[in-house]
Amino acid sequence: MQVWVLLFNANTDNEGIYTLEIEGNNIIVAFEQEDDAIRYAGLLEAQDFLSPTVESIDSQELKEFCEDANYDLNIVPTDALLVPPEKNVDKTDWSPDRVQKLSEPEADIEVEDPVIAMMRRRLENLL
Repeated sequence: MQVWVLLFNANTDNEGIYTLEIEGNNIIVAFEQEDDAIRYAGLLEAQDFLSPTVESIDSQELKEFCEDANYDLNIVPTDALLVPPEKNVDKTDWSPDRVQKLSEPEADIEVEDPVIAMMRRRLENLL
C-alpha cells in the first residue's frame, strides 16, 4: 500500500522527513491519501514552517525505516482532519549514525496528541 509523507530538501543529501515529537518520541506522519498530505503541507506553510514536498512511499518500506531509526509511525486515515501543532521545531536531529537515544530538544514544546486534536476538531465542527 502506498502512503504519502512530507519530505524536506527532497532529492538532496540533506533530505528529511516530517515528524511530530510527542513525549520524547519522534512519530513519522504518513497519509493514506495524497490530498490529505497536500492539505497538511499547506497548513505547515501557513505557519511559516519549511515548505515540504509530498512524496509517496510503500508503507512496508516506511515501517521498516521506522523500526531501523527507532521512530513511531502514524498513518492518518482517509479524510481525517489532522492539524499541525501551533509550535514547530526548526532544528533537525536525525542522522543515520545516531545513537538510539534522540537528542534533547532545545526547548520544551507542548504538543497536542494528533489523534486527540483530530477528534476535538471533528466534535467542534458538529456545533
